[in-house]
Amino acid sequence: MGVFYETIPDSLKPWILDQKMLWVGTAPLARDGHINISPKGGKSFGILSPTSFWYLDLSGSGIETLAHLHEPGNGRICIMFTAFEGSPRIVRIWGHGRAIENGTPEFDAHVEAQKVKIIPGARSIVMVDVHQVASSCGFSVPFYEWKGWRSTLDEVFAKKEKKFKEGDEKESIDRYWAWKSQLSIDGLPGMKRGYAYAQQNDIAPLKKMIGKYAPDPKHPRTATDASSPLQVLAIALLCFAIGVVVTLTVVDPETVRRVQRKEFFVV
Repeated sequence: MGVFYETIPDSLKPWILDQKMLWVGTAPLARDGHINISPKGGKSFGILSPTSFWYLDLSGSGIETLAHLHEPGNGRICIMFTAFEGSPRIVRIWGHGRAIENGTPEFDAHVEAQKVKIIPGARSIVMVDVHQVASSCGFSVPFYEWKGWRSTLDEVFAKKEKKFKEGDEKESIDRYWAWKSQLSIDGLPGMKRGYAYAQQNDIAPLKKMIGKYAPDPKHPRTATDASSPLQVLAIALLCFAIGVVVTLTVVDPETVRRVQRKEFFVV
């Protein structure tokens, strides 16, 4: 049985903060854009208030979430937690998300205030302004045994940072972000810092899709408010028809005849 809340209730906070992973769902505004769901592991997430949730975004080969949050007019996001042990439960948090990228004063301020442990490759803090929360049964979710954290991602970026500090410019995290975090699979700009570095240093983005669904680099899948020619024509014809109806029902017949004969007069 689902229960909905406008804010994160105190009764769910301990359970949420005890979870070891979460899922993040976002989508571009374009109708032919691709929905994305990303699993996130680790303890770097938290609740700032009943209407504010955050998590630490780490580097990877994809940049879908940040691209969707950076897209003008977008920001839609859903966070989901699932119980793998104990009583079954699913919790979803909906809201408006924004990405605070590494290297900005706001990122540094949040890290300091929340005592966030930053590892090499940390890309951003994703903030969610919550407008709806739901708790549901999760009866079909199976049991899984917790065995421990994976250390591979931390080790990869720790090695990259070490090599970079030793003088290997190819191991720069900005170069990595420019390559893999520059564009989404739909061709939308991803991480701002990575996109800017790519433009300044002429770094081609990682090709992420193949076949007919691969985006044209010059024409990313974006939503547009512009009307098509057929829509413009339809609106024009509708306006003309309304004008005719108003004229025939409001203006007296003699005036209509004078207008038709182009007999203009001043009253």
